[in-house]
Amino acid sequence: MSVFVAGSLHLDVVLRAPDLPRLDETVTGSAVTYVFGGKGGNQAVAASRMGADVDFAGRIGGDRFGDMIHDALLAAGVNIDQVQVDGGASGMSAAIVNDDGDYGAVIVSAANLRIDPQAIALPDGTKLVLLQNEIPEAVNLAVARQAVQQGVPVWLNAAPARTLSPSLADAVDLLIVNQVEAEFYAGATSDTRMIRTLGADGVSFHGTTYPAHAVNVISTHGAGDMFVGALAAQVAVGTSMTDAIAFAQAAAALHVSKPVYQRNSITPDKVQTFQADQLNW
Repeated sequence: MSVFVAGSLHLDVVLRAPDLPRLDETVTGSAVTYVFGGKGGNQAVAASRMGADVDFAGRIGGDRFGDMIHDALLAAGVNIDQVQVDGGASGMSAAIVNDDGDYGAVIVSAANLRIDPQAIALPDGTKLVLLQNEIPEAVNLAVARQAVQQGVPVWLNAAPARTLSPSLADAVDLLIVNQVEAEFYAGATSDTRMIRTLGADGVSFHGTTYPAHAVNVISTHGAGDMFVGALAAQVAVGTSMTDAIAFAQAAAALHVSKPVYQRNSITPDKVQTFQADQLNW
């Protein structure tokens, strides 16, 4: 079943360092990696690798970073017919990951701010629309309105937190937020329309907390995007929300326990094997 993702595309420059630098401090790092990113792109790739047919709408620049983003989407099996290209700079971010696996990041949106919403068309057969807050709200609203007209559920991973217009809030069927974002949106939607990701404490939905798996964490970078993408892939094929959450938590646990270069080896079969092993522990 098809998942349609409209969102951001970045090339992440990931630095390893013992600690995050304080103001005016220079820290000596140990490694640098160039990683495909952007919440929209990450979630599209995760959904595709977890078994969904994924169409993506976004924008890249005409630079080398744009070429790398383009190739990464294709390699993950994502349909990129609606990826727009211009002559400017592509989106990018710089993230610093410390020895505990925690990180801080700076994002430069660039091409993501130039997405033309009028050039986006929801494909026939779409079962779920997935949005985030790293692109202009006008783009999210244009896509959400198409989804509402076609009776397609709209999920918004409301990160980073920002005020939603009433029109967009009304079009959203499910809000996915972390603990900080949940506080920002308190009262903006009912608990029945919100999933809270709680990091090492698990996931909360409909008043139930689903505990996280205990794994050796290498880096939490991108864990939320893996969870959201895997969740969308499962729900799109008819899996119940409870079972989909369990699957997505297992996918996220595998994600944080592997180095970046091994994360593209995570498959639905490996997630299911991990789940079975946890049950037998």
